[in-house]
Amino acid sequence: MKKGSLIFLLAGFLAVFFCMSFEKADAQRKAFLAFGGGPTGGTFNYFANGMAIYLGRHIPNLDMSSEGSGGSGENLRRINAGQIDYGIVYSGDAFLGRRGELPNDTTKYDKVMTVAYLYGAPAQLVVRAGDNITSAKQLAGKRVAVGNAGSGAALSAERFFRHIGIWDEMTPQFLGYSPAASAFRDGHIDAFWVLVGYPNASVIEAATQSRISLVDVHKDALETGFYDEYPFYAKVTIPGGTYRNVDNPVDTFQDSTFWCAGSGVDEDIVYESVKTIFSPAGLQHMLTAHGAAREMSIENGLTGASVPIHPGAYRFWTEQGLDIPEELKP
Repeated sequence: MKKGSLIFLLAGFLAVFFCMSFEKADAQRKAFLAFGGGPTGGTFNYFANGMAIYLGRHIPNLDMSSEGSGGSGENLRRINAGQIDYGIVYSGDAFLGRRGELPNDTTKYDKVMTVAYLYGAPAQLVVRAGDNITSAKQLAGKRVAVGNAGSGAALSAERFFRHIGIWDEMTPQFLGYSPAASAFRDGHIDAFWVLVGYPNASVIEAATQSRISLVDVHKDALETGFYDEYPFYAKVTIPGGTYRNVDNPVDTFQDSTFWCAGSGVDEDIVYESVKTIFSPAGLQHMLTAHGAAREMSIENGLTGASVPIHPGAYRFWTEQGLDIPEELKP
């Protein structure tokens, strides 16, 4: 082979090599993450969309997409399977899922880790004011929408109604929040359950179309030992005037809503993500996404956490001086 041809061939090889190296470096720098939200009309969607948009805009070389889902239960399973990277999950579902104690599901979802507390999600049981229902036990024999199948709302509803002894006596309807409000308006169901920050758009919709009442489920929970069996729930009061014609405060219980990540998500990406969202500008952005983000703060960052913290989030929270229990350390 002539010397000139050899040099030309060598140059060609080097060009291909450097192109491949640059492409590989670009691929390593560019990250594509999926964020699991929830059903249409639910607070999960507002939060997932808000965070995905903000992170995609403010973290270099990060592309983030928000995906609708059935809610907490589906996000738990998809994070664990590596189908999504981030997702919103209730503390109770993460806790029971890690132990393999979800209803009809003994799988141990141990690849789902805590990133940050977002807001409290109170159970809101909506009935018609004229039906004079003052206890959830009175819904035996009734048609009750409990949330999408696989959602955190549906899981919590089954957990609660089974505990008080009427799950098998009522007719659960697996409807998302907006469809439930429509079905309630049209008389196809007698009540509907949401587990979400207040005020909720679907409950507001129902209150504008019918005269509603909220059931005091805290009383039923307290009388039946619900809190003893499920310690991740806590009493909360929905202020009077939150919804039209519901003038008095209503006691209920709430789960804690968490931003979670898969254990395989890069530590540096998680660190930059939580640092970005919990910056003053990030928190202000989240308030524009949904009013429930008023609960997000450095001080509340791990309130109600029930499963170990992702190493990237652990680095951030320890830098903020939070005292982290041993059982939550990665």
